[in-house]
Amino acid sequence: MAMQQYQTVRFKLNGRDVERTVDVRASLTDMLRNDYRMTSVKKGCEVGECGACTVIIDGEAFNSCIYLAVWAEGKSITTLEGLLGPNGELSDIQQAFVEEAAIQCGFCTPGFILTAWEILESGKEYTDEQLRKLLSGHLCRCTGYENILRAVKKTMYRRLGKEV
Repeated sequence: MAMQQYQTVRFKLNGRDVERTVDVRASLTDMLRNDYRMTSVKKGCEVGECGACTVIIDGEAFNSCIYLAVWAEGKSITTLEGLLGPNGELSDIQQAFVEEAAIQCGFCTPGFILTAWEILESGKEYTDEQLRKLLSGHLCRCTGYENILRAVKKTMYRRLGKEV
């Protein structure tokens, strides 16, 4: 018996219930970019190595390029667009990236911010070494790592009510 080539997927995207019929071979990256115009989800290496396509699925950061769109069934997915406030205001981690000049070309930035969001949501305090390791799944070709680390640390301390 032949496998169906198309399947309907129902999930939450940035808090909204959505539904789409997709090719069963399509990646989550392709569905989010092509069908929903979530342009923050970048196509980089397409093999799960660079982190540019990172999204949050049920509270956890994933490389969407190696995650099939059909696996989104019943899940809650957040892209960078979903971190914005109701009037388009930046989230605390996005604001810290601006303050620390942690953005150069910007290609890797959405993925870094979403992974940072997952780290920060834990409510834990991490050492620099731990933060570096947690952020290590992302490649930045502009070498903005120190500024990125500072932005994540600043937000972590602010959320913990500590001085930066």
